[in-house]
Amino acid sequence: MLYLVAVVIAAYVCDRTTAIASAIAAVAALNFFFVPPRYTFTVENREHLIALAAMLGVALLVSWLSTKVRVESRLAAESERRAQQLSALATELLNATDEAAAAAVGERALRGAFDRVVLVTLDAQGGLHPLTGLPQPIVQSLRCAVDEGGVIGPGTGRWPAIDAWVLPLGSRGRVIGAVRIEPASAADEVGREYATALASVLAQGLWRLRAGESELQAQARLQRQQLQGTFLAAVSHDLRTPLAAIVAGVSSLQHQRERLAPAEQERMLASIADQATYLSELTENTLQLVRLASGPLALRLEWQSLEEIVGSVVGRLRAQACGGRIETNVEGGLPLVRGDATLLAQLLTNLLDNACRHGAGPVQIVACRIEGALVVSVKDCGPGIAAADEAYLFEPFLRGEARGAGHGSGLGLALCKAIADAHGGTLAFYRRRHGGSRFTLSLPLERQPEASP
Repeated sequence: MLYLVAVVIAAYVCDRTTAIASAIAAVAALNFFFVPPRYTFTVENREHLIALAAMLGVALLVSWLSTKVRVESRLAAESERRAQQLSALATELLNATDEAAAAAVGERALRGAFDRVVLVTLDAQGGLHPLTGLPQPIVQSLRCAVDEGGVIGPGTGRWPAIDAWVLPLGSRGRVIGAVRIEPASAADEVGREYATALASVLAQGLWRLRAGESELQAQARLQRQQLQGTFLAAVSHDLRTPLAAIVAGVSSLQHQRERLAPAEQERMLASIADQATYLSELTENTLQLVRLASGPLALRLEWQSLEEIVGSVVGRLRAQACGGRIETNVEGGLPLVRGDATLLAQLLTNLLDNACRHGAGPVQIVACRIEGALVVSVKDCGPGIAAADEAYLFEPFLRGEARGAGHGSGLGLALCKAIADAHGGTLAFYRRRHGGSRFTLSLPLERQPEASP
């Protein structure tokens, strides 16, 4: 029985050849030390010979069973490890935000399971990338796997001479790339199946991201079309009234000037100028808002001085009737900010114009630096904004006319919000304690440029 224990241990620890040799050696030792005549391999009785043969058979059977259990345990552990790797790969692919990140995750998982891996994906034109530095035979094998939509290499019946498996990422008609794994053996069916499973999970993750990106692009196109349609309908409505007033005034001056008093003529000319100015502002705001909302805008980002922008805007508005109500408080030595001077000036112009038009008393513009950001606030002392309108304050064409907001296109604040977002900043509304409104623009501060000598 002690020899049988040794046989079991040897079968579980050693390879199959060593285990069989151990079983034979155990029976031989039993014969040599315990079967008469001792210390010889001679067997006198037939009963002893039968016992030794049975002992050898049991030892070989135990050795075979132990070896099989060891192999199955190793395969089970390997299968569990590979299942965990597949699960981890699927989880990481779900967290991937773009196709490049998903491809990097898949390549990392493949390199953790195999020695040498080459991963390529298909671009929109059907080309493989990246191909930099790859020999032509490898490129040909990758292209063949993509075109055929099947695995090639040892054990597959296609391209058996190469020492690699080349697997398509996807099935025929829906291939998004290919992966080449080296070395490969025709006898390693389990390894090939595992490589196929990894490629299948990676292909599903890549297709999900590509389909999601296509869906987002389609939604963006649809939103742009709806937005442009809304702009066209709303702006056409807003254009009718001032255009009708301008046409009526010009027609009266053209045909009835002799009958009109000079004061009436001046009033009509002032009305025409006011309506033309309104049309100019409406057109400019609409064009800028459509550009900002229709897609990425190539902003002319340069280092700007906020003092200069505020000064130019206030100086231009002081020529108007309400310009005398504007008070400025700009902190000295403010850092520069990267931005588009034209758009930032338009943002401040719209905020000041709204405050002057709808507010009462002085209008204050305050600029300072607060916790790594450049903050500009426009304050007024008017009646403020109705609580029901706050949720839709920065949406286009909200005028609150039912609450007496008066003349306006409803585009100014929407454009201001779009300009702030385009510069990576924020625009927020606050209700002042003693009445009135405060709009605060916050722009991020970047590392300042070095002064030129």
